[in-house]
Amino acid sequence: MEAKYREKIRLTNPTHLLAVGLGSGLSPVSPGTMGSLVAIPIWLLFYHVAPVYYWIIIAVATIYGCWICDKTAKDMGTHDHGGIVWDEFVGMWITLFFIPQFSVFWIVIAFAAFRLFDIVKPWPIRWFDRHVHGGIGIMVDDIVAAVFSSAVVWALGAFF
Repeated sequence: MEAKYREKIRLTNPTHLLAVGLGSGLSPVSPGTMGSLVAIPIWLLFYHVAPVYYWIIIAVATIYGCWICDKTAKDMGTHDHGGIVWDEFVGMWITLFFIPQFSVFWIVIAFAAFRLFDIVKPWPIRWFDRHVHGGIGIMVDDIVAAVFSSAVVWALGAFF
């Protein structure tokens, strides 16, 4: 993260801390990938809950994420800085819901699928990334990427 933005992030501020993925977004190399990786051990804390509670967690994380991402981006003076990775957390959690069984293999498949769609941003992901702004804009392209990657994970699970 560039120094001019790093100076504006306060890890003692809970909003900033969550927006930068507990610090994972501050990685000088591939902050989105680091955020996606850090999302996995957090997911381990709630992956076993009933589906209704799982989706409540996702809904709360998404709604709250719109606010924390918007607030942090404004505090940084930029839009959707790569260091803001809460959206990667939520995208990974959505994708991981669809793994057919708990195994390192399927977690890696989910991770790879999500990162592929988040990085390449095929249509309509790229459209959302370019045309929807604010906290919702920061979150929505990763949620759409998660829908695409979830479909891939689900299809692979059905095939294998």
